[in-house]
Amino acid sequence: MTMTHRAGQTSVLADAARRFPTVLWNDSADPDELTRSIEFGAVGATCNPVIALAAVTAHLDRWRPRIVELAAQHPEFTESQIGWRVVEELSVEAAALLLPAFRASGGRNGRLSVQTDPRLHRDANALVEQAVHFSGLAENIIVKIPATSVGLKAIEEATYRGVSINVTVSFTVAQAVAAAEAIERGLDRRAAEGEPEREFGSVVTIMGGRLDDWMKAYVQRERILVDPGVLEWAGVAALKKAHQVFRDRGYRSRVLSAAFRNYLQWSELQGGDLVVSPPFDWQLRIQENGIVADDRIDVPVDERILRVLLDKVPEFRRAYDVDGMTPAEFDIFGATVRTLRQFLEADEQLDRVVRDILIPAI
Repeated sequence: MTMTHRAGQTSVLADAARRFPTVLWNDSADPDELTRSIEFGAVGATCNPVIALAAVTAHLDRWRPRIVELAAQHPEFTESQIGWRVVEELSVEAAALLLPAFRASGGRNGRLSVQTDPRLHRDANALVEQAVHFSGLAENIIVKIPATSVGLKAIEEATYRGVSINVTVSFTVAQAVAAAEAIERGLDRRAAEGEPEREFGSVVTIMGGRLDDWMKAYVQRERILVDPGVLEWAGVAALKKAHQVFRDRGYRSRVLSAAFRNYLQWSELQGGDLVVSPPFDWQLRIQENGIVADDRIDVPVDERILRVLLDKVPEFRRAYDVDGMTPAEFDIFGATVRTLRQFLEADEQLDRVVRDILIPAI
């Protein structure tokens, strides 16, 4: 075990936030969840198409009349445009809750993430233009762009144009490093042209749980047997490695841990200058179980576990090594393909929600 359990402990999440530079963000823009998460010490929030869909459908009593109103105001809007306008309005509302943290931190925290439309994933220019648009919705918006070969180009250009970035669809150390380098290039281009320096608060996500998911699917497909529990450490190992690289190289962005599958993806990262972004239900479970975090960021994953992952699971080695993949390989990595498809499906589901409201079945 890597932590102690203290039943009845008051706000272990807030206690960790006070003791460590590691900050808590909420993995949802749902205003009700975010309000409660802020009470636990959250100073930011992330979102993606799946989460946005869940937030809208959870509050259809509110959004149904707004969707009808938007359709009447904009008869030229497609179902997708109406759905994305709802996501924007939801995001602006959530961003307002984080303004105190944004101002207190000078822009490093207090950020609300809005993700670019996954249907634009092959068009760097379209991603940049949408990122610029989203960035203008509120002063504390941070925009998600995927760590794909196309997305890396968009990340650099959007940074250059003044957009705060949250890199998404990112699962590996190689992706995180390539994305951080793209942000650095964008910042350097701004400086070269005399643009004023400011705090962008950019973060580079590693979706640790989704890396775990892909490792489990990979070993099953390849008929590789490993000890039970080993694969639960894949995402943690990648996150620890990326944090070390970011610190050693002095990147101006931070690593962000997302896509939780176990509490280790929170507790094993405490103590570092990075962001952990659990879904609200995970925060509740950590709180209810009184899981008290220790300073674990520089404690390496057990060597026996790491050796099994590196020696028996070639796909993990690609994910763990700084040079394990090229940008072209990011696009066909199993976790990338699976996640992009899920995000695209969530977009389609949001279209259907709008369609069912405007043209109800009879």
